[in-house]
Order: sequence, then structure tokens, then C-alpha cells
Amino acid sequence: MKKPLFIYVHGFNSSAQSMKAQVFQRAMAERGMADQVQVPELPHWPAEAMALLQNLVEQHAPAPVVLLGSSLGGYYSTWLTEHFPHVRTVLINPAVRPFELLPQYLGENQNLYTGEKYELTREHMQQLLDLHCEVITRPEAYLLLTQTADETLDYREGVEKFADSAQFVQPGGSHGFEQFEKLIPAILAFAEGRVALPEPVPV
Repeated sequence: MKKPLFIYVHGFNSSAQSMKAQVFQRAMAERGMADQVQVPELPHWPAEAMALLQNLVEQHAPAPVVLLGSSLGGYYSTWLTEHFPHVRTVLINPAVRPFELLPQYLGENQNLYTGEKYELTREHMQQLLDLHCEVITRPEAYLLLTQTADETLDYREGVEKFADSAQFVQPGGSHGFEQFEKLIPAILAFAEGRVALPEPVPV
């Protein structure tokens, strides 16, 4: 049986170089599991990002895939989880309705990590809307990790959207998710079909 593939799905104006992606890659390498991790660099166009992710997911089928979706990456991961039965997702401070949040950034943008400059347009918003999953049909396929002091997103939206899924709701923290490394054992347990969460001590 093929081992599960872990795909880190980064967020808006982020990249494969993000802190959580690097922390996860190092942790997996220390466990001798580096070959089970992929961290793709996603295009800023949602449709192109989804095409890339869908290709990765389909290539690994029917073996299990575990997505680590951060922020906008959580939104992308939700669509994939709802459409592919071999996919499960760890949501990290996920965006639930990014097509309502991101219009404030319309116009010229620059990726925080790669330096790429591009224009965020209404077409981006429509492509995001096209990926919206109003109803969650596989609640058991999600693990929500969220911190209440997220300065970018309202954590309550994720708690409500994934109310029937396993949840780790930690007081304090930030959108970047403080002390992410402490949740890696829980992520690996989830990949094995277990829920083994620590106490959500305030940060």
C-alpha cells in the first residue's frame, strides 16, 4: 500500500517558502518522511492553482492524500476534499469565503515571498466563487486547527463551517498560527485516521 502523500497548500500572497511549510518539511525530514511531502508554488489565478493541485491529487490516487491547507489554501483544499474520496484535509486558520474578503486587495499586489507583482481582479474573485462548497458532505475528512486571535480572518467562520469535524480551537495566537510545530503529531495521527489533539492551551 502506498504511503500517504502530504501536500502543503499555501495561502494568498504566500508561497512554498512560508514558515509553516518549512517547519512541516523539516519535521517530516527528521522522521525520515521527506519523500512524502510536496509543497507546490501556486499561481495567483485560482483556476490555475486548482488545476495544479488537482493534477497532484489525481496522480497519487487511489493512495491517500492529506492536504495541509493554510488560509486560502484551506479553501482550495476544501474543494479537493469534497471532490476526491482519497483526500483528507488539515485546515489551518482557513479562509471560508475568500471572495468576500479579498476584494479589498483588488489592484496591484506583490507576493510576500517571491516578489512577483500582479493585478488582483474581479476575475480572480469569480474564479474563487466557482470553487465555493456551500455544504460539507465529508465532515470526517477534515481536521480544523484555528487560533482565536487571527488578525486576518474571523476564526468563528471556520468553526461554524466545519462544526461536525474534529477541531482544535486555541485561544490567542495569530493568522500565521503560533507554535504550529506542536500540532504536527496530531496531523500525523489524523493521517492515520485518528484524532489525537493536545489541550488548546492559550498562546
